[in-house]
Amino acid sequence: MKTKTQIVCLLPDKGNAFRKERKSFMKKMLAALLAALLLLPACAMAETVVTSFYPIYLFTLNLTEGVEGMTVRNLTAPGTGCLHDYQLQTGDMKTLAVADVFLINGAGMESYLTNVMDAFPDLPVVDASEGVALLAEDEDGQHDHEDEDGHDHAYNAHIWLDAGNAQIMVENLARGLMAHCPEQAEQIAANRDAYLARLAALDEELTEGLRDLPRRDVITFHEAFPYFAKAYGLNVATVVNRDPDEALSPAKLAELVRLVKSLGAPPLFVEPQYEDVAAQTIARETGAAIYTLDPVVTGPEENVPLSYYEDTMRDNMRVLQQALSAESND
Repeated sequence: MKTKTQIVCLLPDKGNAFRKERKSFMKKMLAALLAALLLLPACAMAETVVTSFYPIYLFTLNLTEGVEGMTVRNLTAPGTGCLHDYQLQTGDMKTLAVADVFLINGAGMESYLTNVMDAFPDLPVVDASEGVALLAEDEDGQHDHEDEDGHDHAYNAHIWLDAGNAQIMVENLARGLMAHCPEQAEQIAANRDAYLARLAALDEELTEGLRDLPRRDVITFHEAFPYFAKAYGLNVATVVNRDPDEALSPAKLAELVRLVKSLGAPPLFVEPQYEDVAAQTIARETGAAIYTLDPVVTGPEENVPLSYYEDTMRDNMRVLQQALSAESND
């Protein structure tokens, strides 16, 4: 019995010692793991980059192509279009809550930005418009002069439709991403350089392709194209700046009909995102032809071609070549 009693007493002692040793080992391993995680750069872990709307999303996809550990999410749905008067949704706030950095167009496009900063004061924001020469908006909705007088103006925010501006924007976005994710800076910089070369080639192609057109006047039904017109030598005769489904008053319609006729019935340009009844009415009254220009604010949600911006801008060039080479209807 004495031997049996000794055996019974020894077994628990060994079990306790083993459990204590294992517990101590696990504590040491957990402490080492936590220390290692604290030393890791931010982008060595999963990084969520959120973009404000489609053009910024397209630029960012090119900058982060092949960069491991980075997920790019577009805040607004691909069919949203421009962010004029856009109201943040509950889903948007959930997306921003997991964002590590927020990339925006700037120049006033994101009218909700103050609300974002109030809700997420520590969220880094990268403004793509920094250094872009902005066009000031006149009271009549025209955007035909640069802000050089130091006064407070409302700006036309459609800066990406000049491929030269797009290069500045991509540089700004890349700089912000590299500052936030230094471990990935080399690959982001390589993507930036390759993309900038493509955008420079696009800018040159648009300049050459639109240089010698016999007509230069265009009439648009959204204020998206003044930067494009300024960059490539076109003249926006007027912008019919109103909601696409909003009917023109008889007085405004008569004024526009007179203008279109006086200019020799230049082409009317609408956008694929909207069905514009006013353009159809003016076309019937004047004989002016209607064409479609795409401001690149919508596009595919999945399997997005990295060349989507360039492809759409080239399509716009071909539409303009056709429209501005057509005979006048006067």
